[in-house]
Amino acid sequence: MAKVSFLLYAPGADKPTPIFASISFDGQRHRLYTGLSILPSKWLKADQRAQVRGRGNELNGNINDALEVAEAALLACYSQHRATGMLPTAAHLKEAITPAPLEPEVIPTTTKLDFLGIFTEWIAGRALTHTPNTLRTYRTTLRHLRDFQTLSKQPVAFDTVGSAFSQRLAEYLLTKRQLRDTAVRKNLVILKCFLAWALEQGHPVRPDFKKISWQRREPDILTLTRGEVHALASLDLSQRNTLDNARALFMLGVYTGLRFSDVAALRPEHIQADRLRLTTQKTRDTLTLPIRPEARPLLARVTAGTLRPLPNQTLNRYLKELAALAGIDTLTERTHYAGGKRHTQTAPKYEFVTTHTARRTFVTLALEDGLRPELLMKITGHKDLKTFSRYVNVTEDTVLNEFARVYQ
Repeated sequence: MAKVSFLLYAPGADKPTPIFASISFDGQRHRLYTGLSILPSKWLKADQRAQVRGRGNELNGNINDALEVAEAALLACYSQHRATGMLPTAAHLKEAITPAPLEPEVIPTTTKLDFLGIFTEWIAGRALTHTPNTLRTYRTTLRHLRDFQTLSKQPVAFDTVGSAFSQRLAEYLLTKRQLRDTAVRKNLVILKCFLAWALEQGHPVRPDFKKISWQRREPDILTLTRGEVHALASLDLSQRNTLDNARALFMLGVYTGLRFSDVAALRPEHIQADRLRLTTQKTRDTLTLPIRPEARPLLARVTAGTLRPLPNQTLNRYLKELAALAGIDTLTERTHYAGGKRHTQTAPKYEFVTTHTARRTFVTLALEDGLRPELLMKITGHKDLKTFSRYVNVTEDTVLNEFARVYQ
């Protein structure tokens, strides 16, 4: 499987420096110039994207759009060659990553915006109230709409975007983009939110846009057992600082239930004597979390400034290595859905461990320890029980142990 990351040519420079794409697959790694440049002070290393908030960053959304397009082009190039039993060469990748021209954010008031232009303005208007990750998902939906219009030669306009259009778009996302049902649903939800806003603004939205929907089919939940958490925490990594740093980031999620974005954003001012108090990156909610004893040495590293945040993609790679070292290798079957069809994959459990496993592990083990769901929801910031329940993994061992406890 191919992975794409973005990095600066000279991250310490005081003038604009080129942005490079690094793609790795099948033991190969290629570094390619994207045709884009940015001031290092405007670059978010952890997100591998340009800053979009604050004065002077108004046009940086265009850079992020171009990076999204470049990443999609590189992955598509790899998939197309891999399907023929070959691997793309550097020349193939270079041809695929030819940068698209940037679109100006400021459009003269005399120009009448089309559907996609208004969608672009809608995203820009949310830059002050939404997180960079959320804005990135909005831009991804916008890119899918543009690509769908180009490929299908069907105009994306207010008089065409309705329930029937959404089904054709969903088919495109499933067949051409190979997205899973969860991703298809997310894109349709974003489209529906935009249309609801557009209706409030007086645009001629079709009445049947409210029927846009896609069935939620949740993939399997993966959590670590108490023994696996102990094995991971007990690894001797005294000579492997990089892996030790990655483990500390993951274990903070296991011990606090914080999302990875909030763990990466932890600062000394968030840490009090017996609690953490912070505003979450995703929902902007203010949370107060009791500090478990196991978390204190890790939080001390945050205070000392020795815990280094990592990009999500990079940390996921290290987590698989850590889990393998800890012997978390039980054969595990994972299920996901695409177009309502069930797909399964069986592999050692460490292959499936990601940053989000930490938060789900926290919830599952806390419930096993007897913490009430309503208290846990207060800690994790979940607003409703339905969403919260998707984080709970009742394992076979838990069922057997509880059954034995109750019925002796």
